[in-house]
Amino acid sequence: MRSKSSTFRTHRAVATLAALLAGALTLSACSGSDNDKKDNGEKPGGATGSTVSLPKLNGARLEVAAVWTGAEQANFKKVLAEFERRTGAKVTFVPAQDPIINFLGSKIAGGQPPDVALLPQPGAIKQAVDKGWAKPLNAGVQAELAKNYTQGWQDIGKVGGKQYGVYYKAANKSLIWYNAKVFENAGAQEPKTWKDLLTASRAVYDSGVTPFSVAGADGWPLTDWFENVYLSQAGPQKYDQLAQHKIKWTDPSVKQALTTLAGLWGRKDYLAGGQKGALQTEFPQSVTQTFTGGDQPKSAMVYEGDFVQVNIGETKAKVGTDAKVFPFPAVGASAPVVSGGDAAVILKDSKAAQALATFLASPDAATIQAKLGGYLSPNKNVPLSAYPNAVQQKIAKALIASGDDFRFDMSDQAPQAFGGTPGKGEWKDLQDFLKNPGDVAGAQAKLEKDAAAAYGNGG
Repeated sequence: MRSKSSTFRTHRAVATLAALLAGALTLSACSGSDNDKKDNGEKPGGATGSTVSLPKLNGARLEVAAVWTGAEQANFKKVLAEFERRTGAKVTFVPAQDPIINFLGSKIAGGQPPDVALLPQPGAIKQAVDKGWAKPLNAGVQAELAKNYTQGWQDIGKVGGKQYGVYYKAANKSLIWYNAKVFENAGAQEPKTWKDLLTASRAVYDSGVTPFSVAGADGWPLTDWFENVYLSQAGPQKYDQLAQHKIKWTDPSVKQALTTLAGLWGRKDYLAGGQKGALQTEFPQSVTQTFTGGDQPKSAMVYEGDFVQVNIGETKAKVGTDAKVFPFPAVGASAPVVSGGDAAVILKDSKAAQALATFLASPDAATIQAKLGGYLSPNKNVPLSAYPNAVQQKIAKALIASGDDFRFDMSDQAPQAFGGTPGKGEWKDLQDFLKNPGDVAGAQAKLEKDAAAAYGNGG
């Protein structure tokens, strides 16, 4: 599963979302709250009703590419099936590999581009436009976007003032999930600060359970770890400067964040399998091993976004009771709020491709996947009651409440060679740092060298 994407963040939204999440995320799983029906104007049954007009497309064939796998892919295919039912078109899902831009490049070179691709980085949308691959969205898609999305969400799908992307999927990536039974046995409390997190880790460790699973085999969760620590510690202004490489990775603020991370990653006994084991642990396993094994799992906590619920669903644990969640703790003055998103972009322009983009911009499409769990939509007209439990409803409510107050995931703003390629750039440099957390200066030097090469500047 791959869910790196756009990121939400702001001075105001950090406070707003953190406050909302702090009070909400420990709720037990349950059905829709009493407030669901009045939170927006859409009917809770939006997936089976119709809020969007689609053409008849009998005989039309479409290919849709995305890097999604497992349950995430299966759930999206149900959305595509509804589009088929309504239009008569036939849609084939094409599994893509990371980085998707390289995958699409080979498809296009071979004369077989998919009609639509879900791009997990805003930088990838710009690359697709710059290469002449992406096609502008028509007036019908734009009207649907205007109805259902804030201006900010529309704008991040634009390049050069033209609309190219429909942000179909979002993710809140400032969450730490934990095994409730382990915390109870250890007498551990949900932490509000990084110091509290280390205290809770110690209590868990003393109870006989390893505190954390870290998905080190995949580079992207490591970038998310760094971004949460850096945003909270260095603040939004520095964050923006580093994201644009206006300050170097050798900056003291980066040293501070890496040193903070080393305080956790450097504790071999705090990581499931130690550093070596973490580097062999892929993201899905990092989740499932936290919620299997009764009250003696391989780890007590795992960091990542709301989409962790999809992987928890592969275990017997229930979200809200066995598996609980707290906001990423404040490392500096305020808790970080990081979110991501995937945008649908048309590569082969046609009536059918534009219709699919229109559908994906509607609350109808998003409501189908929301009901299946492990998914968040930036579409403000998706009813909160569509989300399957109180935890996810509150995360969705906080996401929509942030309005236009968001920023992007740092690695997703970077050129793909630095921020989005397995075995290279930031992904590889942070894997090397996880292997040797004592070498902060060495990690900074590698990150700066790779960033300078990818951005084409010296900082």
